[in-house]
Amino acid sequence: MHIFSIIFPLIFIVALGYSCCRLKFFDKQHIAGLSKFTFYISLPAFLLLNMSQINLQQSISLFAFLSFYIPVLSVFGVGILIDRFYLSKKHLKNYQQHGVFGLASSYSNMVLVGIPIVIASLGKEMIAIAFMIITFHSTLLFALTFLIGAKGNSDKFSWSHFGKSMVLNPIVLSIGCGLILNILGVTLFTDLANSLELLAKPAIACALFVLGANLAFYKIAANWQPALIASILKIFLLPALVLLVGTYVFKLDTQILNVLVLLSASPVGVNAYLIATQIKQHEATLAGAVVLSTILSVISFTFWLALLL
Repeated sequence: MHIFSIIFPLIFIVALGYSCCRLKFFDKQHIAGLSKFTFYISLPAFLLLNMSQINLQQSISLFAFLSFYIPVLSVFGVGILIDRFYLSKKHLKNYQQHGVFGLASSYSNMVLVGIPIVIASLGKEMIAIAFMIITFHSTLLFALTFLIGAKGNSDKFSWSHFGKSMVLNPIVLSIGCGLILNILGVTLFTDLANSLELLAKPAIACALFVLGANLAFYKIAANWQPALIASILKIFLLPALVLLVGTYVFKLDTQILNVLVLLSASPVGVNAYLIATQIKQHEATLAGAVVLSTILSVISFTFWLALLL
């Protein structure tokens, strides 16, 4: 019942967003507007406020970083090998395609799903460690995907363009600004802090609603097998490896380990689909993986929460 109480409100909001779009109460334009408010205003306010107030000594941990990213890079590599030797027709080398499938197998929807799950199950004070993980997540995996895709053709990747897009990403930018305020010991004056707090309050609910609404626009591909394989790698293999590495290699504190496992158990992030459309590889697979992994994450989160709590 405790686990049900944690998961139900989150599922309810996602299902509400999905239902509102399926019933045509909202259309793509409405959701686009709500998405802009969520990702450019409300979530950045939430992240900036929390990052500026957290205890940095608790949030920065090399062992926690390695416990998360060694498994992530390992699963990324497993995804590449599966696409190369199992999914590719006649085992042809297509580095762009292999890199995108590796991304599908390892990229977590931490902002929309991971943070709400961590807050609901472990408490708001435990999101400090999540910010360190989120800061490098997109930068590392997107760069790796583009670099693998550019193998043999350096013109397909521009560090300056990529660096600019990452620095100006509202999630990275808000966490970075919050970190600077925290390091400098700057306290926002009361009226500004209260205003940001009001903007931050709907962030989690809006993020979950937008996630559900977006699921109504994606379809599980006719070739659903690759989407299912990516989903299983993402929400079962990855958190299992994080748990093993964090427990037996780096011997992390239980609470920190719980945060990392729940973040890694998050479904495939929507941004991975956007990368697939940009590279023009595995678009149908990524769309299917976003939907499938989100649906299956109800089962996976129930399993991991029962195991951890």
